[in-house]
Amino acid sequence: MDVNYQTFYWYSIASIARDMRGITMKEQIKEYFRRLQKTIENLDLDEITEAVNAVWEAYERKAVIYIFGNGGSAATASHFVGDFNKGISEGKDKKFNLVCLNDNIPMLTAIANDIGYKEVYRFPLRGKLKKEDLVIAISGSGNSVNIINAVLYAKETGCKVIGITGYDGGVLRRLADYHMDVNVDDMQLAEDVHISFGHMMYQVLGNVLEK
Repeated sequence: MDVNYQTFYWYSIASIARDMRGITMKEQIKEYFRRLQKTIENLDLDEITEAVNAVWEAYERKAVIYIFGNGGSAATASHFVGDFNKGISEGKDKKFNLVCLNDNIPMLTAIANDIGYKEVYRFPLRGKLKKEDLVIAISGSGNSVNIINAVLYAKETGCKVIGITGYDGGVLRRLADYHMDVNVDDMQLAEDVHISFGHMMYQVLGNVLEK
């Protein structure tokens, strides 16, 4: 009887602890998505529309769209390429031409090792980037040196730049011609919205192409 009572007691305590953790976790999940929703509501849709128009105009003039980032932003850049070059372009005679500079790992590591990581995105643009092309630079902080170096080169070339940023936009916001800024001091929320920009353009520009 005593053994069964003790077993029941510890089982009850364990169940209560699990429930408390569940409530706490659920509330944290709810709060995260509440903050994400608020972040989306605070976006500058006029600036974002200008950036989307810049992508459309680049497509219209058959420009190359170079895109790049670091870490999670590199993954976002790669994702954009798949959505545009395959997704939107599927079944179309005229296709988007996005080039992700962080997709070629041997090239990137060779530049980083032999020249320096600060040059991994500027180097492949040298002698190749044209004024009529478009650069999409993704940086959560807006201050990554390798991103800024590539953007500075684009500006020297006369090429327009879309800056996709978080926080206050950093140096990239000041340099970019078009802005897709997520003004929130939280990298995860910023990156969530960054990837949604690609999906948003997939649908919006895809709808334009269907007209």
